[in-house]
Amino acid sequence: MTHILTKEEKRAIAQLKKLVNSWPDSLWLFSTGILHVMRKDSSGHEACLPSGGVDPDYVVWSTGDILSEGGGW
Repeated sequence: MTHILTKEEKRAIAQLKKLVNSWPDSLWLFSTGILHVMRKDSSGHEACLPSGGVDPDYVVWSTGDILSEGGGW
C-alpha cells in the first residue's frame, strides 16, 4: 500500500527518526492506549512486576495526546 503523506506527517516522521538517534538506552516506550516513557530497571531491562505486568513505578512521563495502541496486529 502506498501512502501519500502531508508535509506535517512527513515532518512528524522525520522528528521520530531524529529521536531514535538520540534515544537513551535507559528508557523504553510502553502503550496502554496512553503512551508511556518508562525507565529500565537496575539490570537494564524493562521493569516488570512478579505477576508479569509492567511496573508503573518506572513511568517517567505519559501522554494521551498521541494515539497509541499496545496490542498486536
